[in-house]
Amino acid sequence: MAFRFVHTADIHLDSPLRSLALRNPELAELVGDASRQAFISIVDLCLAERVDALVIAGDLYDGDQTSMKTARFLASQMSRLHQAGIRVFKIRGNHDALSRISKQLVFPDTVTIFGGRPQSVQQTAGGLDVIFHGLSFATPKAPESLLPKYPAAHEGAVNVGIMHTSLAGSPGHDVYAPCNLADLHAHGFDYWALGHIHMRTIHPDASTVVMPGMPQGRDINEAGEKSVTLVTIRDDRLIEIEERLTSIAQFERVNVDVTGTVEWPEAVGRIRSALQDIRTSVRSRHAVIRLSLSGASPLSWALIRDRDVLLEEANQVAEQTGDIWVEKLELDLAERRAETSRGTADPILELAQSMRADATSEAFRAEVRAFVQKLIADLPAEGRDFAGKDEAGLELFLSKVLAGGADLVTARLKAGGSP
Repeated sequence: MAFRFVHTADIHLDSPLRSLALRNPELAELVGDASRQAFISIVDLCLAERVDALVIAGDLYDGDQTSMKTARFLASQMSRLHQAGIRVFKIRGNHDALSRISKQLVFPDTVTIFGGRPQSVQQTAGGLDVIFHGLSFATPKAPESLLPKYPAAHEGAVNVGIMHTSLAGSPGHDVYAPCNLADLHAHGFDYWALGHIHMRTIHPDASTVVMPGMPQGRDINEAGEKSVTLVTIRDDRLIEIEERLTSIAQFERVNVDVTGTVEWPEAVGRIRSALQDIRTSVRSRHAVIRLSLSGASPLSWALIRDRDVLLEEANQVAEQTGDIWVEKLELDLAERRAETSRGTADPILELAQSMRADATSEAFRAEVRAFVQKLIADLPAEGRDFAGKDEAGLELFLSKVLAGGADLVTARLKAGGSP
């Protein structure tokens, strides 16, 4: 008989969704609960497949969690696995190191949480001896590789290493216990169950190295299907892996080309077609959409001016389509470029050009920057990321605001009538 386990990581229970909550509290509640629902689906998968173990390669929590609701939730899910005789092997990641709950919860004896020293635990099932090697880090920072601390492979057994690592580095992820793939393959383990990077990647070679990605995305930067890995170790010690969908809410970017549209219902119709198409292709229960309209159209100024009306109509279309949420509406419409290229002496377009020129001056930009920085300083800590998390993010925010402001003023002057 084969030995089977589910490998997951980066669940980030109760991850805060501050910006989403400001825009749409109902959607924020859905996405905020999605990580719990995804974890339930992971436990459901373990039970349905009758696996021998669940491996959690770090960041089960998101940070300094103190919620007793989270504690009760985890206790109930671990109890389901315990009653089914399914072992749990868990290491702490950089986010777990911040969590108070992780230090207070008491789990059944079928749950092994690896500590700050390397530990090896053997499980025998299906005629195979499988040894799980794990190591947690006590603080959120691990600037050096943890690999030298892992023991050598045990001869005659199948060796599974569990590690939270940034590997050689990945955009958007902090450096954490860095190491390279060549060293992992050379270590002698049969399977490396990794965590930390939220995108799924497979690295087969001398061993099978798997970064499963996260089981549930939290924002548009974590778009696409999210999953876990079902691992089967056959009697001949060959390893087979399967990807299993777990995401409850799937983030996707949808672009709608409104080129040539003249009437408002035509633009809404194109939105409807695009949302129906994405609903067909998304396998997760909910689709959370970043909707972007682009193209050159005589209707562009009306769309910019009445953006709030357009968003409301898009939300209605999403509701009618079923289990679709429009998380944000972006406009990149181009009629102004087409009109100025004809050399027309339109005073409103000339005003728009003047405003955009003023907006690019460093003096004006400096005034706006100072205003935004003062606003940020006056806000509570949880609301200060609206203009970016660093200097580069702030500059990008300023560019968008200044360009968008000129467009909005132009649109209100240029567009006549109502949709």
